[in-house]
Amino acid sequence: MTEPLWALDATVLAVGIRAGAYTCEEVVASAIGRTRALNPGLNAVVSDLGDEAIVAARMADRVPVGDRRGELYGVPITIKVNIDVEGQPTTNGLRALANNIAPGDSAVVANVKRAGAIIIGRTNTPELSMRATTSNPLHGRTLNPWNPDASPGGSSGGAGSACAAGFGPLHHGNDIGGSLRFPAFCNGVATIKPTQGRVPGFSPSSTSERGVLSQLMSSQGVICRSVADVRLGTRVMAEADPRDPWHVPVPFDGPPLDGPITVAVTRNSHGYPIHPGIIEQIDRAAGALDDGGYRVVEAEPPPITEAYAGWWSTGITEIKLTLDETARHHGSAELQQVFDDYYAMGELLDLPGYRAGFSERTRMMREWSVFTEAHPIVLTPFLMRPTYAWDADVHGLEATTDLFMASMYSCGLNFLGFPAGVLPTGLVDNLPAGVQLVGRRFREDIVLDAMQSIEDHFGRLRWH
Repeated sequence: MTEPLWALDATVLAVGIRAGAYTCEEVVASAIGRTRALNPGLNAVVSDLGDEAIVAARMADRVPVGDRRGELYGVPITIKVNIDVEGQPTTNGLRALANNIAPGDSAVVANVKRAGAIIIGRTNTPELSMRATTSNPLHGRTLNPWNPDASPGGSSGGAGSACAAGFGPLHHGNDIGGSLRFPAFCNGVATIKPTQGRVPGFSPSSTSERGVLSQLMSSQGVICRSVADVRLGTRVMAEADPRDPWHVPVPFDGPPLDGPITVAVTRNSHGYPIHPGIIEQIDRAAGALDDGGYRVVEAEPPPITEAYAGWWSTGITEIKLTLDETARHHGSAELQQVFDDYYAMGELLDLPGYRAGFSERTRMMREWSVFTEAHPIVLTPFLMRPTYAWDADVHGLEATTDLFMASMYSCGLNFLGFPAGVLPTGLVDNLPAGVQLVGRRFREDIVLDAMQSIEDHFGRLRWH
């Protein structure tokens, strides 16, 4: 049976459109139809741009087949509501920003438009994009397609839910503590958090610059049903933009490594009571990589606990200084309680402590750089417990602490700035689960190769 167009990969659609096998309009219309049929039950897309997208697709179809340029020509994509799309509100989940109309495109949006992608909608995020689930008073709650009581992850939960439900192949998100990887894990889809500096980040509607550590920890990326689409979307987004001085113009595909490539496997939970089902997923992934020709070894990377503590001290101090006032003035009581829990979990530093924490980050990065020189891929847990309830972070300090302790391999990697991919490997307690693959800085290509090997072995969880 032939799959509907909304179910096809971006890699397939892009080639087909450029060859004239599909029209842009029929591809975009298929994704819009799927979205409009299922989104009322999920609330993943909170701004329907379908009518404008059809107009853009018809204009794209006027270009002769041989003249169609761009790796994403005619391919539908969704964009999270916390970055700028010209003429659309950048709400970041806050009522106060409901009419914050973007004066221009963000760097990522400019890149995907330049590549020919067509935006069909905007996806949901929690207030200030600062929770591991997705709900806010402005746009409402996003549901997980697998189970309405389960979290879709956060903060790119709208993107993750839309991806799993088949609202087209490409879904933008971003990640400062796990906001691409939580949704990928919870919804059974794939993503990669790129190296800091790989993908440019800038939105013209911003009224001030972010804290320097926030700039160093945050990444823009894409959530997709297939690893091949994650590769394509990330490569397109990584094009240079002069508005981001942190961008590093490193070629996306680096030199080949001598094989077999060594994969270090860690199951170290550092005292957290890791769920047996998560251990099983790590073992399954390690076996798939071994069958795929990798040299899989048991080896301990530098302790992630140090980087985790760095995020929850240096990072949370900066968040307190930069976001707390907005949360207090414009956030819900629920968001303010979450922030209070964050501060109780972390360690708020004085200036000498912040300076020392920032300095120690360099040492940690050096240690991980040395380790990944010998072990180009590190296989780790991502979430050390099953997918959590949609409101898991509002049940008090103990529950919030448990959630983030279970994901210490998430924000720890943001603090370090290394690339980290998450993909599904099976079900735990009848909900999606997966593993994390970490690589050398600016070697997303090697991480994606390993992710592809695992996907080739197990297939895609979405077929469940």
